[in-house]
Amino acid sequence: MSTTATRRAATSPAGSAPPPRRRVARRRLGRRTRVALRYGLLVLIMAISIGPFLWQLSTALKGIGEDIYASPPRFLPDDPTLGNFVRVGEVLPVWGYVWNSVRVALATVVLNVVGASLAGYALARLRFRGRKAALAVFVLALLVPGEAIMVALFLMMRSVSLNDSLVAVVLPGMVGALNVLLMYNAFLAQAAQIDEAAMIDGANAWQRFTLVALPSVKGTIAVVAIFAFMGAWDDFLWPLIVLSDPANYTLTIGLNYLKGTFVGDQRLIAAGTVIAVAPLILLFLTLQRYFFRGVNEGAIKG
Repeated sequence: MSTTATRRAATSPAGSAPPPRRRVARRRLGRRTRVALRYGLLVLIMAISIGPFLWQLSTALKGIGEDIYASPPRFLPDDPTLGNFVRVGEVLPVWGYVWNSVRVALATVVLNVVGASLAGYALARLRFRGRKAALAVFVLALLVPGEAIMVALFLMMRSVSLNDSLVAVVLPGMVGALNVLLMYNAFLAQAAQIDEAAMIDGANAWQRFTLVALPSVKGTIAVVAIFAFMGAWDDFLWPLIVLSDPANYTLTIGLNYLKGTFVGDQRLIAAGTVIAVAPLILLFLTLQRYFFRGVNEGAIKG
C-alpha cells in the first residue's frame, strides 16, 4: 500500500493544487475586486440619483457673468451668489406659492397619518364583517392610475363648489391606499398577546389603539408622513386641473410659469428648483431615523 501511494504521488502532475500562499493571494484579490465593484456601483448610483440636483444647485449659485454652458462644464461656481434666489422672489410671488404648498402638504400629512392609522388598525386588529373585502378594495385601489379618475374628481369638486380651492387639492389624497396598507402591515406584525393582555386589563378598542398599538409603530407613521408630504408637495397635474386663481397656485404650478416666461435664464429655473426640493430634503433628514425603522417594522411578526 505504501509503495502504491508513493508511486501515485510521484506520477501526479506538478502544480495540480496551488500552494497555500497562492490560494490566499487569490482569495484576497477576489475579495478586493468584489469590494471595488460594490463601491463603484454605489458611486454610480449616487451620481445618477443626486447628480442632477447638485448640478442645479451649482447653476443656481452661479452669477450672471459666469457661462453655464462652458465646455468643459465647470461644476463649482467661481463666485457663488444667492442673488438668483432673490430674483425668483422678485419675478414671481414664490413665497405665496410656498405657503400654499405648505398648507396643502401639512393637511395631507395629518389626514393620511390619522386616517391610515385608524383604517390600518381596524383591518389588522378588529374582527368585523366585510374586513377582507375592505382590504381587497384598498389593494385594488393601487391598480387604478390617478389620471384615469381625474375628470370624475373634477366634476365631483365642481358639483360641491370646491373647485379652485386648496380644499379640492387636499381631498383626493387625504387617505392613500398605500399608506393604509403600510399601517395595516405594521399593526399586523405586532404580537397578538399584547392585545389580549390589554383586553384582560379592561382596555377597549380605542385604548388599545392609542395606548398600546400606536406608540409601537412610530417608524411606519414617519414613512407615511414622508410619502404623504412628498406626494402633496410634488403633485402637479391635479392642482393644475382644479385651480384657476393664481393666488391659490401651489409651488409646482408657479415654477412652471417661471420656466415659460424666462426660458433663457436657466439660473432662475435652477434656483426655483432648489427652493422646491429643499423642504423635502429637510423633512427626510429630520425623520430619517424613524423612516429606516419604519421600513423594517412589519418585516418580522411577533
